[in-house]
Amino acid sequence: MSKTFMGVRLRKLRAERGMTQVALAQALGLSPSYLNQMEQNQRPLTVAVLLKISRTLGVDVQQFSEDEEARLVSSMRDALADNPGGETVALPELREVASQMPAVARALLALHRRHQEAMERLEIMGAELGDGRGDFSRTRPMPFEVVRDFFFSHQNHFDPLDTAAEKLAAEARGHGGPLSEWLLQRLMKQHGVRVVPTDDDAVDSQRRYDPTSRVLRLSGSLEPGQQAFQLATQLALLEQTALIESLVESARFGDVPAHALARIGLANYFAGAMLLPYGLFLNAAETLRYDIDLLARRFGVGFETICHRLSTLQRPGAPGVPFFFIRVDRAGNISKRQSATHFHFSKTGGTCPLWNVYEAFAQPGRILRQLARMPDGRTYLWVARTVSHGQRGFASPSKTFSIGLGCDIRHASRLIYAKGLDLADQEVPTPIGMGCKVCERDACPQRAFPFIGRPLDVNENESRFTPYAVADA
Repeated sequence: MSKTFMGVRLRKLRAERGMTQVALAQALGLSPSYLNQMEQNQRPLTVAVLLKISRTLGVDVQQFSEDEEARLVSSMRDALADNPGGETVALPELREVASQMPAVARALLALHRRHQEAMERLEIMGAELGDGRGDFSRTRPMPFEVVRDFFFSHQNHFDPLDTAAEKLAAEARGHGGPLSEWLLQRLMKQHGVRVVPTDDDAVDSQRRYDPTSRVLRLSGSLEPGQQAFQLATQLALLEQTALIESLVESARFGDVPAHALARIGLANYFAGAMLLPYGLFLNAAETLRYDIDLLARRFGVGFETICHRLSTLQRPGAPGVPFFFIRVDRAGNISKRQSATHFHFSKTGGTCPLWNVYEAFAQPGRILRQLARMPDGRTYLWVARTVSHGQRGFASPSKTFSIGLGCDIRHASRLIYAKGLDLADQEVPTPIGMGCKVCERDACPQRAFPFIGRPLDVNENESRFTPYAVADA
């Protein structure tokens, strides 16, 4: 933990409990002068004091997390980038707000969300009335975007579902044999569900359930691990209905498609936790130093499944490395993105072409690693590799994606992929950003758009942004 000054938060905490400085100092075993210096940001909040606050006052240490501060800073930068022409707020000022007044930061973000919703409603009304104010470039968030934010807000971990899946997986292991066979029997004996293989290999027909006939149709082309995943997903929808519904209801989507998509997402989460039970999987990951290929062979699943599961290992009291997970295609479309911690995937700026998730397409099937530094100074270790599947015969198209898995450099030594890298050399990391529109790196050779948080200085140096710019201009 670096030197962290959080005087405003300490004063707020004391005021909420109606305590004087003397009373709080006595409760924490500190001198009143020492506490006063911390509240005035003349002394940093140390780990020892933070632990005393947690034990004495029952405060969640997450309230003082640097990761949470980074989330707020990234979200505020996105919100400000959505207001071109407005006053530019420097990064140090945003950090000050996030660290000292997080409630103010969250309130500002809530106001920004409500402003966006109001503008969307105005544009829809304008389009319906035909007054020319409709701007279809700004649309309501898609259901999958809403659900993605829901998973992000939970740090991609749902402990009640994880625990239930782990318990059921232990029961399955007790009977021996492949997990898919146990799931087939469970579905038939407990729920009267008959599983029928089908020759239909369409993308949307890997699993189809008819509740009337209680027949579950699975694609006959599924690998054993994929088949077990689909069976476990159906079992979750049948046996974990109450738990899944309670989690979805707590999100208050107010949107039927988002509600339904969240149910499927949580059922898939349960299935992944059954195939890769938390305790067993975390122990194997730590033993193998998070070697993705070795974990895939041990548990009989694919590279992407392992990466996805690694991004969910944040059980209280037994966390794994907090990973960020992303899946992109050649065109840069992000179809999956999950974060177990502070890394914030921008909605405004797209992604960075200097990121190794794009280089992976040039070297299919090979794991690439990269130390990358963001504009805020944080450095991350990323591994990326392409995965392909879905080809149904000669000359038929297949699905190819690049999978990226990253973590903060402070956790890198726990990964096999850090072997041979100089983690202390400040010249090694590649400077990247979350996208040109929200990146402040003026000297970047790959910049495609000017940073919208800063007015464009139109001169001969900005010719690369004109419609007629050429490579050697």
